[in-house]
Amino acid sequence: MDRQLDALAAAGCERVFEDRASGATGAKDRPSLKACLDWLRAGDVLVVLDLDRLGRLASELVQLIDTLAARQIGFRALNSPMDTTTPQGRAFLQIQAAFAEMERNVIRQRVREGLAAARARGRKGGRPRVMTADKLRYARHLMADRERSIPSICVELGGIRPSTLYHYLHADGALKRPGQELLGNEQTTGDLDGEAAKGA
Repeated sequence: MDRQLDALAAAGCERVFEDRASGATGAKDRPSLKACLDWLRAGDVLVVLDLDRLGRLASELVQLIDTLAARQIGFRALNSPMDTTTPQGRAFLQIQAAFAEMERNVIRQRVREGLAAARARGRKGGRPRVMTADKLRYARHLMADRERSIPSICVELGGIRPSTLYHYLHADGALKRPGQELLGNEQTTGDLDGEAAKGA
């Protein structure tokens, strides 16, 4: 986001709207884009850093820019100079939008193929866990000290979010189901034995 904000500021944009959603998300699911389109008036120019920040479906991009043109609003993509008021510029827009859509589909296909190949080799795909078994054990040790605050514990665990910590542990440090699964059956059995001994 910082890279985009710097470029828009350098381009002299008077008003900036931010959405934290992907450009692949439809306009109706991007409230800031909707607010931007409502705010624009005839004579304004809508500026984005890259064409795919506005959208990645060629048909939607062309329709959106047609709508802007009908309202006498210009459009500029800083990294893809084009003049959408000319037939050549419109043709370039359609070609570039089509390539952006194709690139997205190719990346998606490669990710699916990579995950399938990893599963075939017995590995699970996706991002590595933020919480490891060792880190979870250390978290339980830290939470046993009632003087320690949850934010300070999260910082000591490498800057994890409190929501991540509470995904695995109750406020008293007891394991939730994801925590039990992460530590494995041996640790879970030990916890249950401890509870039984405590009850005895």
